[in-house]
Amino acid sequence: MQISLTDIEQLFVAKGDRAYAGEPVTQLEHALQTALHAESAGAGAALITASLLHDLGHLINDQGETPTLRGIDDRHELAAISTLRSLFGEDVLAPIRLHVQAKRYLCARGDGIVSGPQYRSSLSADSVRSLALQGGAFDEQQADRFITQPHAPEAVRLRRWDDLAKVARKPTPPLAHYLRIAEDIART
Repeated sequence: MQISLTDIEQLFVAKGDRAYAGEPVTQLEHALQTALHAESAGAGAALITASLLHDLGHLINDQGETPTLRGIDDRHELAAISTLRSLFGEDVLAPIRLHVQAKRYLCARGDGIVSGPQYRSSLSADSVRSLALQGGAFDEQQADRFITQPHAPEAVRLRRWDDLAKVARKPTPPLAHYLRIAEDIART
């Protein structure tokens, strides 16, 4: 499937006002807040774009509100990758693909700021449910394999911003701001 930045904008316009799985933000607010955290941390255009689009799969693979309550892992990271592959390279796609695994990694190891148990205890109820559906925390061997993959450190950074991006009514730049950043690195 071919997708354009205009298609992405239209998807956010059509479905971005939906609740973000039991959180006090919408899908669009969550995307914008995650991108803002990346931008504020000095991330490059690829990681800012990955941050904006990391949960696009929730809108593409629409399983209704809070699918984890029904025992569904919507595998949103994979839905996003297959849709975005024609538009972006691995520097955008890999952190999106790996951000669910990054949660499993952080639950096992933490990130040097928080320990694995501290990280796990900070997860929202929906993140805890999805963690169980996604396979739970990594064991030591899984964590070792994960973190040595290309773009895994970027996925961990994205995941931490993802966790912070659930603040009701937090001011952010508009979607157009981040789509301009994405346009600079999109394949034409």
